[in-house]
Amino acid sequence: MVVRSNSRAKRSAWWRGACLAFGVVAGGCASTGEYVWFAQLQPETAQAANDYFIGVGDLLNIKVLDHDEMSLRERVRSDGRVSMLLIGDVEARGKRPSGLKAELEARLKDYIKAPSVAVNVDETQPLTVILLGEVPKPGVYPLAQDPRLAHAIVLGGGLTDYASRSSVYVVRSDRKPARIRFTYEDIYRNVGGAGDFPLHRGDVVEVE
Repeated sequence: MVVRSNSRAKRSAWWRGACLAFGVVAGGCASTGEYVWFAQLQPETAQAANDYFIGVGDLLNIKVLDHDEMSLRERVRSDGRVSMLLIGDVEARGKRPSGLKAELEARLKDYIKAPSVAVNVDETQPLTVILLGEVPKPGVYPLAQDPRLAHAIVLGGGLTDYASRSSVYVVRSDRKPARIRFTYEDIYRNVGGAGDFPLHRGDVVEVE
């Protein structure tokens, strides 16, 4: 019992340290707070989980038809923006490529007649998530090859004996902050696609 207690204390200390070190979103390292059950997600919210959203460090290739001088190939800066001629800084972080395309076309209408813009992501930053709480191996894990929630939990060694089987959370800060709750059984059995839930870069997976 002493060994287990010491191990739990070490995990708790690591958890608190990680929250500070990685600047986890408010509430992301708390044991309480608002949440929504995975099974109660609105269909459009669940579908959006599969979409790609532009992030800091992504290399964007933006072309403006018949206006080569406007085209650019640039990485998204740490403030989430890219800069274009005529319109200046544009917020790219947290947007779908199609959403950024629509915004650029709308803003360019003041300068170009019927602008047509193509937005492609040439390079993406590695997908990593933070795994915290009652798992044997908490840490930061790369998930580029398999971004599923079930895979993240496997990398962390599953759940400890102290873990609540009904309190697995995904804390998301991109676009609209969210705290989504799962049961371990649903993830293990992939009920409703819980195990296949796709994680985003910067997500925090908490096991209480």
